[in-house]
Amino acid sequence: MKVLSINGQSHQVDVPDDMPLLWVLRDVLGMTGTKFGCGIAQCGACTVHLAGQPVRSCLLPVSAIGARPVTTIEAVGQTANGHKIQQAWLDKEVVQCGYCQSGQIMSATALLNQTPHPTDADIDAAMSGNICRCGTYVRIREAIHAAASA
Repeated sequence: MKVLSINGQSHQVDVPDDMPLLWVLRDVLGMTGTKFGCGIAQCGACTVHLAGQPVRSCLLPVSAIGARPVTTIEAVGQTANGHKIQQAWLDKEVVQCGYCQSGQIMSATALLNQTPHPTDADIDAAMSGNICRCGTYVRIREAIHAAASA
């Protein structure tokens, strides 16, 4: 039995050590906001925060988490920067199909946590691991700038 701290709550899960965090979140705990994309940590759809750092949950074995807290899209809006990013996403109408957006928002929030006023280059670097098939990159950049100045 493992005890995980997810979104400020303690969860006991009985899962294999090598089970990826994504499957624990989605299949065991029913938190379906984090998406499965490529399954090889290349698209960023599965991004969550582990101790405040963005990580790809599709390849992260649950045994590697330890006592570090996990934040998912379900709770990132409760943080100051997460709320600003989510509001900017709505204001700039970033979403098209929406499938990658939870991972995009998690990466953007981590960026603002580390760089409160990012440049275009900062945004491009931080968001380069998040792929959007709809091509909303221009609106994503606008939303991050808007959140940074909110």
